[in-house]
Amino acid sequence: MTYKMIVLDLDDTLLRDDHTISVRTKEALMKAQELGVKVVLASGRPTFGMRHIAKELHLSKYGSYILSFNGGKIINCSSGEEQFSSTLSPEAVHRLYDLSVREGVYIHTYIGDEIITQDENPYTDIEATLTGLPINVVPNFVEAVTVPVVKSLMVGPPEQLKEVEKKLQVELEEEFSVMRSKPYFLEFTEKGVTKGTSLSQLIQVCGIKQEEVIAIGDSYNDLSMIEFAGLGVAMGNAPDDIKEIANFVTDTNMSDGVAKVVEEFVLYVHQI
Repeated sequence: MTYKMIVLDLDDTLLRDDHTISVRTKEALMKAQELGVKVVLASGRPTFGMRHIAKELHLSKYGSYILSFNGGKIINCSSGEEQFSSTLSPEAVHRLYDLSVREGVYIHTYIGDEIITQDENPYTDIEATLTGLPINVVPNFVEAVTVPVVKSLMVGPPEQLKEVEKKLQVELEEEFSVMRSKPYFLEFTEKGVTKGTSLSQLIQVCGIKQEEVIAIGDSYNDLSMIEFAGLGVAMGNAPDDIKEIANFVTDTNMSDGVAKVVEEFVLYVHQI
């Protein structure tokens, strides 16, 4: 199979634990792009927190894309235009706030290039570190959210959030897409919006077939694109239940797992 698109989660997949791309991985991805393969970044991060990585990989030069906010937005890196955007109404976010209070977890969302939260907490601090966005601690979360937003997150201790996820996936199944991106991040987007559904839209724009796509990820918000792709790859550091669903399991993010997939399934094929 000749693959024409590589879709990559960022944290704990493309990026090492220090949030950098290894030399081997970068070289492999640049060679793939020179061969005409599109490299797409797909993350739960807001667009702002992905642009520097897109720049490092020269995605604008090769006409590629960013899928940010778990697929809530698709950005053309060459033109900067939004190919797709999904939002939650202020009323929907207010409902999530009420549920976060009921469940005893924190909540934040994004307005402009800021993270909005009512309560300082270590998990929102982690999000700020990952994305580079400042935190705006507001007196009243509901009053602060007056415009549509792309997504919202409930955050808290992993074991507690795991139970909240189970409960809310059932309770909110008709209203939201609910998934964890990290053990302490529970993400909410518009119903039906996932990395997989946005990827389905993107390949139509690019004229690429489903079977010509490689998707690589490590977490539960990556499941939809791993299942969608012709070659769905789980990182070696992914949970076992994600590995079981994937077509292939590569090495960890600290051992060039992404590079090894690109070398085996893209670069080696072009050498034959």
